[in-house]
Amino acid sequence: MKKSINPAGVRKPFGNYSHGLYVPPGAGLLVTSGQLGIGPDEVIPRSVSAQAELCFSAIGKILAEADMGFEDVIRITGYVTTREDFPAYMDVRDRFIADPMPVSTLLIVSGFTRAEFLVEVEVTAAKLP
Repeated sequence: MKKSINPAGVRKPFGNYSHGLYVPPGAGLLVTSGQLGIGPDEVIPRSVSAQAELCFSAIGKILAEADMGFEDVIRITGYVTTREDFPAYMDVRDRFIADPMPVSTLLIVSGFTRAEFLVEVEVTAAKLP
């Protein structure tokens, strides 16, 4: 069983995440590449929310292919291009995460491979047999 680690003496997490997450031995591990806000039809929406939806939708499909779900995600790393995009990204992200809360990092970056991209998300998941 995965266990959330939020020890006394460390400030409570700012949002829906754990400071640490213990994964016991024997768990299967899945690491994704960063997923960008582009659909299979090559359309890139203009809003960070719509792009984040595409990122998490792609991640959901990758997880399913590995017989996993968002409840198996142990780490999320998100990248956005402006601080103003932070709340919209978090609104989408928080709809996909599940207990125990994964560890999470969000970075503000200067850009991605194409100027139209506003967000990129990668995850690590672990599932016990």
